[in-house]
Amino acid sequence: METPLLSDWIVIGAGITGLRAALTLAKTAEVALITKEEASESNTHYAQGGIAVAMGGAEDVELHAQDTIHAGDGLVFERAAHLLVEEGPARIAELLAWGTNFDREGDGLGSLMRTREGAHSLPRILHANGDATGKEIGRALLQCAQHESHIHLYERLTTRDLVVRDGRVVGVHALDAAGKPLLFVARGVLLASGGAGQVYSDTTNPLVATGDGIAMAYRAGAEVSDMEFYQFHPTALSVPGAPRFLLSEALRGEGAVLRNHRGERFMERYHPMAELAPRDVVARAIMHEGVGERPGEALPVYLDMRHVTGKDLHARFPGISSCLHSYGLDLARDLIPVRPAAHYLMGGVRTDLFGRTTLPGLYAAGEVACTGVHGANRLASNSLLEGLVFGARAAETMLKEGSHGEAPIAAEKATAAVEEISLPAPEASRVSALRERLRSLMWLHAGLLRDHLGLSALESELHNMRHELPPATTRENAELCNLHTVAELIVASALARRESRGAHARTDFPQHDPGCAKHSRMVRGQIDFIDFY
Repeated sequence: METPLLSDWIVIGAGITGLRAALTLAKTAEVALITKEEASESNTHYAQGGIAVAMGGAEDVELHAQDTIHAGDGLVFERAAHLLVEEGPARIAELLAWGTNFDREGDGLGSLMRTREGAHSLPRILHANGDATGKEIGRALLQCAQHESHIHLYERLTTRDLVVRDGRVVGVHALDAAGKPLLFVARGVLLASGGAGQVYSDTTNPLVATGDGIAMAYRAGAEVSDMEFYQFHPTALSVPGAPRFLLSEALRGEGAVLRNHRGERFMERYHPMAELAPRDVVARAIMHEGVGERPGEALPVYLDMRHVTGKDLHARFPGISSCLHSYGLDLARDLIPVRPAAHYLMGGVRTDLFGRTTLPGLYAAGEVACTGVHGANRLASNSLLEGLVFGARAAETMLKEGSHGEAPIAAEKATAAVEEISLPAPEASRVSALRERLRSLMWLHAGLLRDHLGLSALESELHNMRHELPPATTRENAELCNLHTVAELIVASALARRESRGAHARTDFPQHDPGCAKHSRMVRGQIDFIDFY
């Protein structure tokens, strides 16, 4: 029997969303903040380009909203988009007050520097330390959280499943680094656990991004939405043996162009905004240019900044420059080989605009959630802003709803431990092999380009794989089970959407279907299409 750890609220994830939410919750409540690695290890930490925000008044805000809606390819929930951009400036003001050091003009004491990225109508991207924006925001928020006595940080814990009693989420089962089971009990749970990029073999996401929050919520009975829309970042480093290191969209915002194996600049043929077109357009253009005439032949595609003068590229992009240097490459001197990689999930646990899911006691915000704010394709650098805005909104809702609810859930109400499956644990090598097989199959059949034949074959493979899944008694086993759940959700949603829209491209249904301009919804194995709230 697990000894329960009691708190007022549980927040799963210590990226920008979880930290921002915890700071609000801690004003009047005790918060258990759970993270799978050290608190600094999250997708937030790896966000390079910056954070989009309109700080120039009402006209600027409306332009930001329209850019967000346009990038989302007909599926953006417009109320969510307007909330995002309208509340963004206040959230940035908070970050500045909390000591976030955004880059400034001149000697560092001038106005905030802004750059432009794909599908933005004007420069509105704030950045920090050149290309380490997420890391700097995370540093400032974590420093604030560490000075807050009501926030109790639990690092290196793997969450396994939500605890549901009488139809309400009241806690979470977890494992510590040694595999010891832990039970957390509270008024409710906020999922701020990020995305699931590790479901694909090629991804810019860190190893922790295994879709844990989405999988746990779905198994508990929550609705998920828009899982077919996975954004593939166009420009990840493509060097044999190297990880798919993100080469920020800000490079193209500062003048980088894309060239094919013949040295031709090609993006003008695909979109009037050329290299600054929406990400889904650029990613598919790179893939098309990289396909040779012979079956299986892959041709190189390059990012080129050699013509950009008058800027110190190493100072502007220190992190990227350092990474490239380790592979003998230089932004100012070389063509940089690139290819798309899985980057961001537009779908997730379906919520309203206050972070409420369809399960009482369960809230979600950030990449793990789906408010409809990104539609079928996220606008560049809106993700960090989403974490701030909707993390704060969810926390405020939790405090409001918790203040007139029952007292902190009695421990005995939730102490019934999940029965352990009494099966022999498989060897780690077999678990690892299953994980890599799943990721490779997802990249092949549910990646940038999809069709019925490939998706159906993958659906059968995933069904058969269920019988090979291990009990979730270790971190590696739990992650594999969660990746499998996420993969099934993506594939089922992709099969159901018989059109191409945003990040979802079906070669057998290459056009928009006006009748499909709705959001997919899945719950307990059933899928349908709905308008959002």
